[in-house]
Amino acid sequence: MRVAIVTSDARVYYTATRVLKEYGIPFHSLQVGEEIPFDVEVVLTGERDYRRVRFPVKVVVRDENFIDELLAKLEGRERFKRIYIAIDPGERPGLSVVADNRVLEVHHLKSPRDVGVILDLLDKYPGAKIKIGHGAKRQRVLMLKALADVLGYDYPLIVVNESRTTPKVGGIEVSQVQDIVAAINIGLREGKEVPIGELLDVKEPTKREIDDIKRRSRELSGNITISSRLAREVALGNLTLDEAIERQRKRRRSG
Repeated sequence: MRVAIVTSDARVYYTATRVLKEYGIPFHSLQVGEEIPFDVEVVLTGERDYRRVRFPVKVVVRDENFIDELLAKLEGRERFKRIYIAIDPGERPGLSVVADNRVLEVHHLKSPRDVGVILDLLDKYPGAKIKIGHGAKRQRVLMLKALADVLGYDYPLIVVNESRTTPKVGGIEVSQVQDIVAAINIGLREGKEVPIGELLDVKEPTKREIDDIKRRSRELSGNITISSRLAREVALGNLTLDEAIERQRKRRRSG
């Protein structure tokens, strides 16, 4: 038994036992001051007893939501029936971890190639599947290529129709909040499982797509319009827009 309840608070004890039984987690029941068995990895206790319980790994039971922290400390994410790492693709992708329709954590990635966070989460949550929104094609392709280089082109992802997943948000850092909320909504939606390789059949970009990327480069940089050749590389998912702007900037300096 890897968990012990150590408390003098009847309410804490009742809440902890009820939730642990619901999740099928065996536990020791101890009084404060009793010796904690060697096989215990995490102690559940209340705020009143927290300082009195001498144990390195403790979780405070305030309400039933303590289970998320407990499972994290036990690295027992496999206890969830379904875990999804959900991505809202874009220049700064939003990411969420949704388990049994519960949001465990959220992240805002630095770029479409910032897949290290995703790989860490796959290690942290054994059995998790990746969901990705179907939009933001060129940024999605960049991310898929980065993932394929590590996970393989046969690795299955779940593609989700992300229509109406992005809400209207007011206030500071609007886009970041929108990306994260969209990632949560993607995690809660059903999708179609497809190998990464099948999602990387990128068609030659149209003139309109090239022109749109060049326009975005001006907006993002303020005064730099990337070349059509660089815009094509961005459209094909071979470069990020930031990388293309930096290459154009270097050319301007050297010229």
